[in-house]
Amino acid sequence: MKISTKGRYALRFMIDLVQHGGDSYTSLKDVIARQDISPKYLEQIATALGKAGLIQSVRGPQGGYRLSRAPEEYTIGDILRPIEGDFACVSCLENTPNLCPRYENCTAVHFWEGLHKVILDYLNSTTLKELAERHQTEPCTDAYDFVI
Repeated sequence: MKISTKGRYALRFMIDLVQHGGDSYTSLKDVIARQDISPKYLEQIATALGKAGLIQSVRGPQGGYRLSRAPEEYTIGDILRPIEGDFACVSCLENTPNLCPRYENCTAVHFWEGLHKVILDYLNSTTLKELAERHQTEPCTDAYDFVI
């Protein structure tokens, strides 16, 4: 499993709303300036997060975006799921029940299910509030990842 750039930006966007928005609306222009994210890309992310009910938006000069609920009520899994989809580490875990014809005789499936559970547990145990507070003391660096 690898989190996409869109997923990383969605998390940065949500952290920005916690740190700079509070109960007021924050314009995308301000987020773009602080986070150095492409406007078109951030608009797509905001649309997906809005459709998932994670953020609210208001149009107009005083408009912008804000969280739909308190930061401690969001898990990182809640934020990444609308952007990344299923977090399955192998394709046979993407459906419930498992539709793989080899499921009953697969010697590795229990390993993959265990790994999937660890990933979900971690994503669902960390809140946006925790991450935003940690981010205030630990600057974020998006390092480039080159795979050969």
